[in-house]
Amino acid sequence: MTKLADVIDAVVGADTHRDTHTLEITTATGVTLSTLTVANTDAGAAQALAWINQNAPGPRIAAAVEGSRSYGVGLARALNAAGVLVLEIEQPRGHERRRGKSDAIDAHLAAIHALRLDTDKLPTPRADGDREALRILLTARQELGDTRRRSINQLRALLITGDDTDRALNRPKQFAGKHLDAIINRAPAPGETREQTVRRSEAARLATRIRDTTADLAANTRELTTIVTEMAPALVAKLGVGPVSAAQAIVSWSHRGRCRNEAAFAALAGASPLEASSGRTARHRLNRGGDRALNCALHAIVLTRWRACTRTHDYIARRRAQGNSDREIRRMLKRYVARELFRTLNTTPTLA
Repeated sequence: MTKLADVIDAVVGADTHRDTHTLEITTATGVTLSTLTVANTDAGAAQALAWINQNAPGPRIAAAVEGSRSYGVGLARALNAAGVLVLEIEQPRGHERRRGKSDAIDAHLAAIHALRLDTDKLPTPRADGDREALRILLTARQELGDTRRRSINQLRALLITGDDTDRALNRPKQFAGKHLDAIINRAPAPGETREQTVRRSEAARLATRIRDTTADLAANTRELTTIVTEMAPALVAKLGVGPVSAAQAIVSWSHRGRCRNEAAFAALAGASPLEASSGRTARHRLNRGGDRALNCALHAIVLTRWRACTRTHDYIARRRAQGNSDREIRRMLKRYVARELFRTLNTTPTLA
């Protein structure tokens, strides 16, 4: 097993903050060569690159950046553009701070941590570009969905506790279209009380929010569809893989090499089986860890195939005959779907 220290000349440890970054150049043997503090700006990143070129003992350089997707994102992008291998490093744990706490100490700990990494398990940061656009859209979609769901629940509760006219406007299913317009444009009733006026205006406000968030969600879906169709057309062609599930798979997979194999991708998705055997019982259970958003996407794909895929129906029948429960079968199907998605993502030329 090869360590990073065996294949590089030096590593740059970076402790990043909102205003400044502290960097340290450390040799492959752990000897500190130089330290520098720069501003968290484009000019500071350029200064850091010039300092690395001046002080590095050789051309093989790696950068261990703490917070490479938060305060250190600008520095990480500049280093990556300059051809420097950028690694994503977590904050030091308490037992590692035996020398105290300072920016220079944290930069040194980041460099030492990177030197101990295996070359086949290097934690590279997530990709930018269209992948980042998908992540932003998925984050916005989560917020829009939560807002719409809360507004529907509030509107339903408001109408249920009103008079007969209010209760008549409460639908057993989702609010949409002309029904929302009727709530928004409802005219005041003759002689209505202050409570009725407030209830009617609040219902109109909630109905307006539901209508607007529904339109925003539709626009979000169109943008996701456009991007994922351009990035991975083979992925969205799979049965049950819609634009949202495909986008989440791309975002979690990020780039070729982030997950070293399909088993690692399944573990990331929380779809890898965990031993739950005891005595004469030999079984596996669900993995409740990993990226739960990716696990949710796998679940949506499995549910669609559970309903509409003949091949999946045959598999379910075979597993039921072997005594597996439907919950165990869904876990197994998630594992197969994770393998299929990983292989498709890894072989898609547009994601290279």
